[in-house]
Formats: sequence, C-alpha cells, structure tokens
Amino acid sequence: MIFIVKVATNKEDKAVEMIAQRAEKKNLNVNAVVRPHGLRGYIILEALDRESAEESAFNLPYVKGIIGKTITYEEIKKMLEPKIEELNIQIGDMVEMIGQTFKGEKAKVTRIDKAKGEIIVSLLGASVPIPVTVKIDNVKVIRRESDSNSDESSRDSGEDEL
Repeated sequence: MIFIVKVATNKEDKAVEMIAQRAEKKNLNVNAVVRPHGLRGYIILEALDRESAEESAFNLPYVKGIIGKTITYEEIKKMLEPKIEELNIQIGDMVEMIGQTFKGEKAKVTRIDKAKGEIIVSLLGASVPIPVTVKIDNVKVIRRESDSNSDESSRDSGEDEL
C-alpha cells in the first residue's frame, strides 16, 4: 500500500530519514520512503499495512500526518520516474528563463547538476557575469552550441543543391 505523508515544507529529507530510521529500528513492514522531486510538503511511504505506516511516522518532528486515502503506483508514477527531457541541456547552450525570477532573461549554461536537477548559468544581460543556479524546469534551450555544426552537415549532404 502506498501512503502520502504530510510534512513540514523544506523538511522532507529530514522526515524521510527519521521515518526510515524508526522503521528499521522497530522492524516495521515499511518497504520504501521517498521524497519525489519537485513535491514540497509531502513524502511517499510504501508499507505492507496502514498500522506499519502510521507507527513509522507517528509523533515525529516535521511529520503532520498521513493522508487517509491510499494511492496506486500509477497515480504517482510520473513523480517518481526520471524525466528524459532533463538530459537535453548541455554545457554551452543558450537558454531563456521561463520561471518567475528571471523570466525572459537569456543565459549561457556553465555547469549542470543532474542529481539536484539544477543548472548554473551566466546571465547574458548582466554587465558583470554572475553565476545563477536555477532548476532545469525553469529554462528552455533556445540555441545549441553545436547548431552551427549541424548547418554545415546539411550543406554537405547535398539536400539544398538542386
């Protein structure tokens, strides 16, 4: 059975750690405790029965409670499985910010942290280059550094020579 546990925002990692420790210490029937990427204030708990889930999370700091309804794997599959489009960003790409903070600003990717789902960019509009860390979800690629090479390869193929 899969349960949703309500926790204090930005304390999800700590709550996962405490629930896992309690489940292991008391030898409870808890199979997994997961903090899905991008989901704040909630963690996912898989247990054999409701009693094990409740005992593992009961009266812990940051844990507010277990939501009454159980869910199926199909309902949370998109949150747990990695996104393939995240791998489309490369170092040197020109991106446009689509998030709220720097919306519309253009930047160049200088570093990628796939584990955190973040990239470090250098804003092009700034007079002094400032590295800014943003979530991969908050940018879209507008130009690839390798695009100029692909233009030359299409000319070599003879597609436009008729």
